Amino acid sequence: MPDNLLDTALAPTAPATGQRPAEVPEKFWDAERGELRVDALLKSYRELERRMSQRAGRPAPDADEEERRRWREMMNIPETPDGYQVEPKHELCGPDSGINQRLHEAGFSCEQVQLVYDLASERLLPLVAEAAQQFEADRQAEKLRAHFGGEERFRRVAAQLKAWGAANLPPGVLEALSTTEEGVLALERMMRGNEPRMERDAPPPEALDEGELRRLMRDPRYWRMREPEFVKRVTDGFRKLVGS
Repeated sequence: MPDNLLDTALAPTAPATGQRPAEVPEKFWDAERGELRVDALLKSYRELERRMSQRAGRPAPDADEEERRRWREMMNIPETPDGYQVEPKHELCGPDSGINQRLHEAGFSCEQVQLVYDLASERLLPLVAEAAQQFEADRQAEKLRAHFGGEERFRRVAAQLKAWGAANLPPGVLEALSTTEEGVLALERMMRGNEPRMERDAPPPEALDEGELRRLMRDPRYWRMREPEFVKRVTDGFRKLVGS
C-alpha cells in the first residue's frame, strides 16, 4: 500500500547523523559518539522508580540497606518489630510479637501500630464481652432448665415468675433478677413465699443503689469467674433492695 503522504508530511524530520534530537536532554546524549548515553538514562530511570516507590509508601525492591534505613527513620518505623512501643488500653489487647512481626513486614509506623491495638481495644473487646455474656447466659439458662425439670416446665415457671414479678416488684429489679440463674431462683423463692415481698411501687431504701448492683453484675467476677463472695454480695444486695 502506498505511504500516506499526509502522515509523511507531518512526521518529524529525522535528525542528521550525530546530531542530538531535540527531545533528548543533553545529559543523556554522548556528543562524541553521536548516540544516547544508556548508562545515564538507566541511572535516571532507577532514581525515578525509587522516588515513585517511596511516594507509594515503600523503598524500591532493589534499594540498598542504607536507603531502607533512611526510609524507616523517615516513616518512624523501628529497625525490628521489638522496637514498637505500644501502650495498651486494655490488658487483653497488649503487644503481641507475632502481630508486630507482620505489621513490621507491612511497613507500619509506630503510630499505625498503636492505632491497630487501640482499635482492637475499642472495637473487638466489646464484641468478645458480648459473646462471653451470651455464652454465660446460655449456660445459666441450661442450668435453670435442669433445675426445673426440662424446657417445657421451665417455660411454665418462667411465665409465672414474670407475671408475679411484674405485679410485685419495681421493673428495674425484675429485669436485673431475670438476667442470672441466682436471680431467677431468688425470684422463685420470693414468689413461693420464702422471701419477704415488696410492693411494686415501693421505692428501694435510700442506702441501696440499684444502678450499682447492675454495674456489679456486669463485672467479670460475677458473670464469668463466679467468685463466691462477689456473687453473694450481689445476691444479698438485691435481697435487701426488695425488702429483706
